[in-house]
Amino acid sequence: MSKYWSELASSLTPYIPGEQPQDKKVIKLNTNENPYPPSSHVLDAIKAASDSDLRLYPDPNCTTLRQTIAAYHGLREQQVFVGNGSDEILALAFAALFKSTSPISFPDITYSFYKVYAQLYNLRYELIPLDDEFNIPLDQIHRPNGGIIIPNPNAPTGKGIAVGRIEQLVAEHREQVVIIDEAYIDFGGESAVQLIKRYPNVLVVHTLSKSRSLAGLRVGVALGHEELIEGLNRVKNSFNSYTLDRLAIAGAVAAYQDEAHFIHHIQKVIHTRERTVAQLRTLGFKVIDSQANFVCMTHVEFEAETLYLALRERGILVRHFNESRIHNYLRVSIGTDSEMDSFIEALTQLLRV
Repeated sequence: MSKYWSELASSLTPYIPGEQPQDKKVIKLNTNENPYPPSSHVLDAIKAASDSDLRLYPDPNCTTLRQTIAAYHGLREQQVFVGNGSDEILALAFAALFKSTSPISFPDITYSFYKVYAQLYNLRYELIPLDDEFNIPLDQIHRPNGGIIIPNPNAPTGKGIAVGRIEQLVAEHREQVVIIDEAYIDFGGESAVQLIKRYPNVLVVHTLSKSRSLAGLRVGVALGHEELIEGLNRVKNSFNSYTLDRLAIAGAVAAYQDEAHFIHHIQKVIHTRERTVAQLRTLGFKVIDSQANFVCMTHVEFEAETLYLALRERGILVRHFNESRIHNYLRVSIGTDSEMDSFIEALTQLLRV
């Protein structure tokens, strides 16, 4: 701790991202990146945008991209917000839409950035314990509260929630903003975007990092009632009006326009996930049902940390969270078929030792 830090900086416990090694030989199954490249149309659009206009600021309103996304989801442009990845959008949403008068609510096992944002903005929070099957008990969320954030599917478990249950939650908490974090929704989940036209208190957050293979471009999306979007814009424009650059805007537009590429690679990831789950269960692992591009697994006879370290020695990176209730689980991103074959082969060898 430095004597030059502010009280805020001194009090924070920052989020720790997954390891990003420079060694290209490792098999990276630790950060839920898409194993397949983005659409060639995206790369062409980025190249075309790399011209003399880079001397100019980008459109602060990202009009073309917002119009493209609005058309894609059957919404109005004023119902779309974009930012530098969904992490930035979530940070803006915590500041713009959550109230400090009552605790906000989110699951006890979930994306660890939620606690970081609450701490950053001095928001009290109430943790909703997952049940024994790692379901989120939405009926345990109390009223009133300062706001609610629910990931669907959840991370790191991968479990999804039916949109009917989401709608019931939104309807029961009409006085609070309910954020549905759908970072992994395209891998088999049921989106809450359809609720936006009926409920002014729901904000749905998407990212292009996972299903559209653009983690390196940093583009996030929020969809909701115009009043919520205006709140996000007020906070954004209070610290940075240009959150997306010209290349990101061009690439993101092209990503939404190549639906065939998007669907093809989503289906490949889902197929590989289901094949991998079957193999893991054959090896004696308990695998939580997943609607994401990762699986969460445990073995009754082997410690997760031991397997994590042993896999790492073999050049295979997975994620281990040394936290209560999930300390004996590993989260494994879904890679290509050949990468997952190598993963299964390594596990098979380890279990025989």
